[in-house]
Amino acid sequence: MNSVTPRIFVAATEQNAGKTTTSLGLFSALQKTRQRIGFIKPVGQRFVEVEGKRIDEDTVLIDQTFAVHTPLEAMSPIAVEPDFTRRYIENSNNEFLTRRIQNSFDRAAWEKDFVIIEGTGHAGVGSVFDLSNARVAKLLGSKVLLVAGGGIGKPIDEVALNKALFDKEGVELVGVILNKIMPAKFDYVCDFARRGLERLGIDLVGAIPEEPILANATLGQICKTTRGQFINGKTKSRRRVQKVVIGAMNSGHAMEHFKPGTLIITPGDREDVILAALSSSTLSDNDGHAIAGLVLSGDLVPNSPIMELLKNSDVPTIASPLDSYTVASSIHSMTVKTLPGDVEKIDKIQSLVDRYVEVDRLLAKL
Repeated sequence: MNSVTPRIFVAATEQNAGKTTTSLGLFSALQKTRQRIGFIKPVGQRFVEVEGKRIDEDTVLIDQTFAVHTPLEAMSPIAVEPDFTRRYIENSNNEFLTRRIQNSFDRAAWEKDFVIIEGTGHAGVGSVFDLSNARVAKLLGSKVLLVAGGGIGKPIDEVALNKALFDKEGVELVGVILNKIMPAKFDYVCDFARRGLERLGIDLVGAIPEEPILANATLGQICKTTRGQFINGKTKSRRRVQKVVIGAMNSGHAMEHFKPGTLIITPGDREDVILAALSSSTLSDNDGHAIAGLVLSGDLVPNSPIMELLKNSDVPTIASPLDSYTVASSIHSMTVKTLPGDVEKIDKIQSLVDRYVEVDRLLAKL
């Protein structure tokens, strides 16, 4: 297996801590000094179908953003399907999987100046089929960059726990990035977290403040999460939602919440709230819309005349079979992923990593 090409394994203390954000930002930063950057996500848990092959969705994002010029199946060798773990326990095939990962890395590293390896979940994820993040990093001869949440006590505890597993595999942890730090506490958290990590012999190489745009879902993502369908405004599926309000009050009170970026959830038979939303959109001077959109809940729809008004309006509208509480809960708990072509978010990620991560210092440790 290739042991020459420089590489870094991007791991995290928990799922959705910011591995893909970090990988995407690092890819952009490294391109300033190295022309050919490779990427591989050896084990992926969320995948999409591409030309009949199951490819990790983060791999697709990286490839479409940077045109990596490596076959997708080499960048995403293992997709953990729903019955993957059961089949492995019944008939262990670790040697085959190990060889597949190493061969894929050789292909991903071919004619590259540097390779970013993205893990999945925390250090122990994959242990059930003998391919934990720590084990994969060991197989690929890579040092590790660990991403943790913003804070002091909890992230440091989690870093120590994850480091123990990497230490057991003989994998070196070269640094930690704290992600999603509250801006009001940024300097305070950075100071004490750096000192706390130093007590464990761990280097803080980056600290990234929380950025609302990265956590705000689009209407398209919300439609998918709520099992809905667009009645109107599907072309605006990339519009970002900043706030969610359940419109269970009368229309007069509901209008107090009709502000740009707000998504209104209301039962589909609350025609007074729907008409108020349509009126506010017509009267709005703010980029043509007073709200981000409507979700009509409960598998209910208004009468035909109002449906026609909705279809001909500028208000993106989603019909969901879920009740209002379930719609709101689903949106609140959803994982907001960066999607291919999401230029605004991708540009923001690149600028955040470029500004807040000490890339040169990290590279010096490799």
